[in-house]
Amino acid sequence: MTTSVVSIVYVNDAPAAARFYGDLLGMSPSFETPGYITFDLGPGADLALWSGQFEDLSPDVPRTSEVCLAIDGGPDEVNVIFKQWQSKGVTILREPHDAGFGLTFLAADPDGNRMRVAPQD
Repeated sequence: MTTSVVSIVYVNDAPAAARFYGDLLGMSPSFETPGYITFDLGPGADLALWSGQFEDLSPDVPRTSEVCLAIDGGPDEVNVIFKQWQSKGVTILREPHDAGFGLTFLAADPDGNRMRVAPQD
């Protein structure tokens, strides 16, 4: 059996969210419909942006999950990405800090969904 993991992020506007994530990830969507857009993150992993599932998602609603971008390159690369995202005006929820597994930071997309950048295990 072949399996794939699709992480679904609920958003208000899938095309707008796809532009935001595409800019941060430096990639184009692999599949697009008006309300459901995916990014191929590599073998067996996709990020999906899905709108129309909830009315008026608010950034003020507490989030209990996050999308984690696990990167190679160690602390220097985490700091480079942090500075890039900061210069793009991405909302930073927590600046780079050591979380026991390495240097990490936490950001939010325009809908308030959490995005973490951390070192790859």
